[in-house]
Amino acid sequence: MNRRRFIAQSCGLIAASFATSSWVRAELRPASQIGYVVGEPVVEGIGAKILADGGNAVDALIATALAGAITQPHQTGVGGYASQGMFAMDGGRRIAALDANTVAPEAFTKDTFKPDANGRVEGGKNNHGWLATGVPGVIAGLKLALDEFGTMSFADVLEPSIKLAREGFPLSTVVVNRIVASKASFSKDAGSSRLFFPGGNAPVAGAMFKNPELAEVLTTLAKANSIEPFYRGDIAQRIAEGFAKNGGLVTAKDLAAYHARLVEPLRLSWGGRTVYTPPLMCGGLSVLQMLAILKAMKWDTIKEGRQRLLLRVEAMRLAWRDRLTLLGDPEFGPVPHEKLLSDNYAAECAGKIMTAVKAGQIIEPEFKTSTEGGTLSFSACDKHGNMAALTLSHGNGFGAHVTVDGLGLTLGHGMSRFNPQPNHPNAPGPRKRPLHNMVPVLITKGTQPVVAIGGRGGRKIPNAMFEFLTQHVVHGRPFGESLASPRLHTEGSKLVQYQQAWSKVSINILTSAGYTVKPGGSATLSGVALENGKLVAGMP
Repeated sequence: MNRRRFIAQSCGLIAASFATSSWVRAELRPASQIGYVVGEPVVEGIGAKILADGGNAVDALIATALAGAITQPHQTGVGGYASQGMFAMDGGRRIAALDANTVAPEAFTKDTFKPDANGRVEGGKNNHGWLATGVPGVIAGLKLALDEFGTMSFADVLEPSIKLAREGFPLSTVVVNRIVASKASFSKDAGSSRLFFPGGNAPVAGAMFKNPELAEVLTTLAKANSIEPFYRGDIAQRIAEGFAKNGGLVTAKDLAAYHARLVEPLRLSWGGRTVYTPPLMCGGLSVLQMLAILKAMKWDTIKEGRQRLLLRVEAMRLAWRDRLTLLGDPEFGPVPHEKLLSDNYAAECAGKIMTAVKAGQIIEPEFKTSTEGGTLSFSACDKHGNMAALTLSHGNGFGAHVTVDGLGLTLGHGMSRFNPQPNHPNAPGPRKRPLHNMVPVLITKGTQPVVAIGGRGGRKIPNAMFEFLTQHVVHGRPFGESLASPRLHTEGSKLVQYQQAWSKVSINILTSAGYTVKPGGSATLSGVALENGKLVAGMP
């Protein structure tokens, strides 16, 4: 591959896509002989070019994700808190999960946030500010995935991102609006103010946005062909100095101790297909728990109608109850993750739910809902049969709203994903990893990978993925139809949100059963599939 030609053509594709891309994809992309990268229209051309020039799915995926981390700075970034992935290589003979979750600094304790009686943290310092951020995991995860599964050098996949950061890209209205909405918190941080409001001026749509300091960071990594400078070199020292100057807790020692890792995925089989997703601390365990409950109900024998709808909603609510009360970092205390996916527990939950629905009752767990968003998700496939799904996140928009001055490195707020209550399984603690909502998924048919899919949308990701898997794996509906099907969302409370395409009959059923029913959005899923012998992609 001619490196200079690749860079120029990739960035030309990005410029064109700003003018022509649409956020809503109602139909599948045409079948492709070489494969796809899907997840962020503005940068997908980079991945397409790599696939056309002979790179594999992971080469294309990582280069595209890095570019997305530049052009969508509110969603994620090089300083984002986590990246999680699923990879099926060599025609499915090798399947692995990527865990590059953030890690709390060593000085971070269960009492760092000190919530009040209502669970609120003074000043929201668990969401915004330097205490809200731990060791960034995004860049470590991308490098590990490339080393293990890619064919290109780290330096080469970084080149389009370096060019975008140095030469700039036109700001979309969405990004501008998010920057302007964050002005108050950005004004409290020198690095963020200088980056997003240069000279005190608000950005405007269509203006070129440049981050030359971040370009230098990426250039340093490219020259080293390594992330060592970021975690154990000069860049790490400057990041640590930024934390020390601003009252944060991450030190050079914390950065040096960080490593992304490959782990054994969780799995669940249904009707000849197997669903794979990363283990804790992702949201995939809860998704598989919902499916396991349906399976224990003998879902295929239940007729479509009132009972089936209520059973599905209660399965979601019960899994969220367990998620929000029982789950935390298993390396720091007992977490019943094996029990939650066991046949016995699924049967117990199914019996409890079926009894309640038959009696016209709602199981009583009540939890506060949460609005989260600040994530990108990409899926890729290639002509060799490789498939991968990758999600990377800041947390909420722009993460902690802090930027390492002089590096142009905006940091995610992974510490917000802890429950601030000190006795909770997901309570903060030194070197702990927080619970989060990313759910990259792979599906195999027999041994062959047939779907890679992920989502963005905070807490709405697990339910959206469950809805997709219910349609595609459980009901056997086509990939595109399953991707576009309307979804419900609940987090354990009696509030159930529905997308507008839901029928009035179903809404009336939920209302009459005692739920609080309101319209609402869902996560955005993006995926690739091998269907009828053809590679397709979609992002409705």
